[in-house]
Amino acid sequence: MRALQVDLRRADNLTRVSETVVSATAPANDPAFENVWDEIVWRGLVHVSTDQNALRALLSGDPITYYCGFDPTAPSLHLGNLVQLLLLRRLQLAGHRPLGLVGGSTGLIGDPRPTAERTLNTKETVAEWVGYLRAQVERFLSFEGDNAARIVNNLDWTAPLSAIDFLREIGKHYRVGTMLKKDAVASRLNSEAGISYTEFSYQILQGFDFLELHRHYDCVLQTGGSDQWGNLTSGTHLIHRVEGASAHAIGTPLITNSDGTKFGKSEGNAIWLDPEMCSPYRFYQFWLNTDDGDVISRLKVFTFLSRAEIEEYEALVAAEPFRRAAQKRLALEATTFVHGPDAAAAVIAASEALFGQGDLATLDEVTLRQALEELPNASVPSGTPVLQALVDTGLVASLSEGRRAIAQGGVSMDGERVQDEATPVSGALPGGVSVLRRGKKTLAGVFVTG
Repeated sequence: MRALQVDLRRADNLTRVSETVVSATAPANDPAFENVWDEIVWRGLVHVSTDQNALRALLSGDPITYYCGFDPTAPSLHLGNLVQLLLLRRLQLAGHRPLGLVGGSTGLIGDPRPTAERTLNTKETVAEWVGYLRAQVERFLSFEGDNAARIVNNLDWTAPLSAIDFLREIGKHYRVGTMLKKDAVASRLNSEAGISYTEFSYQILQGFDFLELHRHYDCVLQTGGSDQWGNLTSGTHLIHRVEGASAHAIGTPLITNSDGTKFGKSEGNAIWLDPEMCSPYRFYQFWLNTDDGDVISRLKVFTFLSRAEIEEYEALVAAEPFRRAAQKRLALEATTFVHGPDAAAAVIAASEALFGQGDLATLDEVTLRQALEELPNASVPSGTPVLQALVDTGLVASLSEGRRAIAQGGVSMDGERVQDEATPVSGALPGGVSVLRRGKKTLAGVFVTG
């Protein structure tokens, strides 16, 4: 029953924000750029691509159809996928027609991971996740007007195709020597894990997707992460070989943390777009904690702020980094884009109230609980003394240390100084919780049970 409740909440969350995300984005017609190609280059979104002069001309002319694929290898999209969603939206705002592909067939296989073979999910699981991802992709695109978006599922054209037909019609256009040189394949061949024929064939399936979209929708451009470059060019080569036509690809840079580690589900540190898997509060705090050295590049990639606005924030970072104005704007814009303006306002209010700039009692129950779950916290029975709660939450190492902290006036509960160590934790805030503070900045959450 709990699994069903979680799924219903996820669907409800997707519905609540679906009407706010697209309308929250700003127009892409930044007067600082002649066309959208120049803009995405300035924003650092082009790490690798096919012919740049041809792409500039293509994106400067009549509307084209382009696509990006998302494989359901998890029940939610994540930070790396957000780069692609933003790029899809930027190109749509410039007048081009997006196709959002959800990989009902490629998700059954999964592209080769750098280190080891993927564990294959059941067909039922993949089908369920297709629905989740489709709902997420739809939130970020417009389905109205002359350049309305369209969602497609590659299972529609691969499922009816027999293995013999696939090998005869598609496989014959690929050369094994070329496939072996792809980075994802080469790295696995040189590892102890090796690579199965299943994952080795993934690049052919992705190439086939591009060919099908080219045939049926006149799609001429595919975008994806730069680590997918071998799979992206699989499609451009197949279209050229089979149709004698030109097609293009853009590989965006990978988003890494300060030590160069990639964010993603394979690394176990993904920032998920589903609020059930990464709360809006945690999502907001992730952006708020961006390093000064990264914040301007993040503003370029993850917001629709104009070049002039971003350059103003660049000057503020240089002159007054302690104000963290750029980080605050980045967190606001990214959270609004993914979770909607109401969620963004709620998490900002929670963040400010926790650090003494607002009334904790006015916060909504869900956001307050999400915020406290990101702090050191503990669940305690009703009537538990503050002194014991200090130990349970880890704010102090021992009862004696807690007594000293209280005696020195350094402990507060829900904004009020604690004077008696026997005072019970009130749980008076929305949802039956309390906030303990030791000193000015050390906080913990207490969930009162019973």
